[in-house]
Amino acid sequence: MDNSLRDTRDISYAGCALQVFFFIFLMSVEYFLLTTMSYDRYVAICRLLHYETLLGSRVCLHLAAAAWASGALNAVLYTADTFSLPLCQGNALDQFFCEVPQILKLSCSTSYLRELWLLVVGSSLFFFCFVFIVVSYVQIFRALLRIPSQQGRHKAFATCLPHLAVVSLFLSTAFFANLKPSSISSPSLDVVVSVLYSVVPPAVNPFIYSLRNQELKAALSQ
Repeated sequence: MDNSLRDTRDISYAGCALQVFFFIFLMSVEYFLLTTMSYDRYVAICRLLHYETLLGSRVCLHLAAAAWASGALNAVLYTADTFSLPLCQGNALDQFFCEVPQILKLSCSTSYLRELWLLVVGSSLFFFCFVFIVVSYVQIFRALLRIPSQQGRHKAFATCLPHLAVVSLFLSTAFFANLKPSSISSPSLDVVVSVLYSVVPPAVNPFIYSLRNQELKAALSQ
């Protein structure tokens, strides 16, 4: 936004580091909170009578604090490790914001091997969260199939639909951005994919989470 207002594409070194920190921090926190919300949906449908015990206000506060603390730690580690590398390939990024893969392309070819351990730890943590979400929804769908009335199944599914939509959009775009084959990679495609996972999910989240709002449904039906 600052670059747009000043009609420039330049960013300072410190500004780039700060941008990387907040980007990783907010993306990590969103993913951890989505994982926590999958547990909330599981308890609400599969363990409803124990909901207040398993997810009381104190437990929710601890889960939210853990998500924010984990996101901050993840962002600090990635930012510190990324910007400790010397830049040997110039200072121009083929991206509209400071993205870690693009910064690594500017570093010396052998220097960023130190980041491998951080990628392994981060990938393991994110994979664990992904498995947790999948297992939670497997249990949820099994419980939905056991609900005798169609109205009850519809109501329970409507509880999960917004969260499931956000998770699917967030993970599909992020996975494609980071796991796409290098053979199809290009500067223009990288920009488009980055918009998909960094701009689109936050933009549509308020709309998706408002799908159960009766006033919004009434306004859309008119």
